[in-house]
Amino acid sequence: MTENEIARLIVDSAYKVHTSSGPGLLESVYEAVLCYELRKRGLTVARQVTVPLISEGLQLEQAFLEIWL
Repeated sequence: MTENEIARLIVDSAYKVHTSSGPGLLESVYEAVLCYELRKRGLTVARQVTVPLISEGLQLEQAFLEIWL
């Protein structure tokens, strides 16, 4: 699958979540629903993965990063 095909799946899924769920829910709800939609479309999704982060000399061992596999 190409990057453009993956991007199309992500944008289409995000639009579906946006139009069907509406405003006002917690971010964690939108995250869960988006992950569900992406998995339905055949993508592997990892949520809230920790990664080390260094910024301006500050090192955070457990920063969070969304990873879409």
